[in-house]
Amino acid sequence: MPDRIKKLFQSAASRNGSLSVGVIVLVTAIVIVVNLIAGQLPEKVKNIDISDNRIYEISDKSRNILKKLDKPVTFKVFAEKDKTDERIKTFIRKYTALSDQIKVEWIDPVLHPSELSANNATADTVLISCKDTKKSTTVAFSDIIVSDESSYYMTGNVSESKFDGEGRFTSAVSYVTGDEVKKVYYTTGHGESTFSSSVSDLLDKNNMEEEELNLIMKNEIPDDCNLLFLYGPVSDITAEEKEIISSYLASGGKVFLLLGDAQDGTPNLDALMKEYGMERTDGYIADMQRSYQGNYYYIFPELSSSAGLTDGMASDMVMLVNAHGMSVTDPARDTITATPFMTTSADGYAVTEDSQKQGTYTLGAVSTESVSDGEEARFTVITADTLIDPQVTEAFSTLENLTLFTNAVSANFEDMENVAIEPKSLEVTYNTMRHAGVISMIVIFGIPAVILIYGFLRWMKRRKA
Repeated sequence: MPDRIKKLFQSAASRNGSLSVGVIVLVTAIVIVVNLIAGQLPEKVKNIDISDNRIYEISDKSRNILKKLDKPVTFKVFAEKDKTDERIKTFIRKYTALSDQIKVEWIDPVLHPSELSANNATADTVLISCKDTKKSTTVAFSDIIVSDESSYYMTGNVSESKFDGEGRFTSAVSYVTGDEVKKVYYTTGHGESTFSSSVSDLLDKNNMEEEELNLIMKNEIPDDCNLLFLYGPVSDITAEEKEIISSYLASGGKVFLLLGDAQDGTPNLDALMKEYGMERTDGYIADMQRSYQGNYYYIFPELSSSAGLTDGMASDMVMLVNAHGMSVTDPARDTITATPFMTTSADGYAVTEDSQKQGTYTLGAVSTESVSDGEEARFTVITADTLIDPQVTEAFSTLENLTLFTNAVSANFEDMENVAIEPKSLEVTYNTMRHAGVISMIVIFGIPAVILIYGFLRWMKRRKA
């Protein structure tokens, strides 16, 4: 029997089989060891984001906020953990692992229903709270994975459209650890536009509350107004409104104006701008150098980083459509300083029915003035309300219009930074032949072809042997 076993292992087939078994055992052992080591790594490094559209990727903005977090924050997740969407569980793990100040508790609402009423929460929500400030807020799972309800009427199914985990959590952490909520009043009565849901969502993430204000009816700006917003008025403000806004600025107020397509002249609004060193140019602005595919009224402005309004922008790609122009002039008082932050190229043109005047035109500027008690008045003007028009921002998804806008809004407050983060799309990107590049062609056709040819040649060789 020993001799028979010895002869068995002396054959070529036995030796090859033994080698294969040995390699399999070795590879299995390596995989086990690697998994054991990987299991001990911290959450923030062991998960590689291979998801479509990188939904688990956390921006530098959130990382910096979490790095500077100096107050304890608790995430109470009211949900059955085993039944929770894996994407939400994974993101909670990755996000909370970035700060030692964050503690996570999972509470099963089925086993502990009294916890819901005790915490004034509902199932499938995350209660985010800070013991030091005694502030809390909730983030629903439906706000993290956002569904497109309108798709039901077209397809009969509700499709998932956006993943907003980072935006919701960063806004919540900023709110519960911050001091106060800012109040934004937007004017009405002059044909103003209304904020889109995307803009309102970004303001909400920056912990800003909106409320409309008709100055003709109220005749005063409320004391709790932190920012007065004029969004694309198509008719002029009255002389009385102009005086109210001027007085508000003189007391250290903040005003933000997005110019619209006024049907008639706007002498009162123009006088307010001129007081702060900004004079409107007649006509619409075209740019021969920085335009979208030869559409000279679709302008990509030149942005100045000196004002700090480009923070967090990766490409500085902002588009304005049918913009008006301004020039910076001498303000009414020496204490006022007007600073452009968005301009055309030198090949800009102010176009009217009668003329085309070439020059470099200002498309966005900020005027500041130090007033009594150390307060600073701030008047921001952008010459096109299309900056935040959803027909522009949604049609060109790579634009950073909304980032510039939220930066400009946040810049009005020294104790505030822009924490609004846009959601990531959950739409599946298909690699079609129409859009396939060289690399795509190699991956789709080249590699499989090489494998098939190699396999065929090996088969032919063995067949002839």
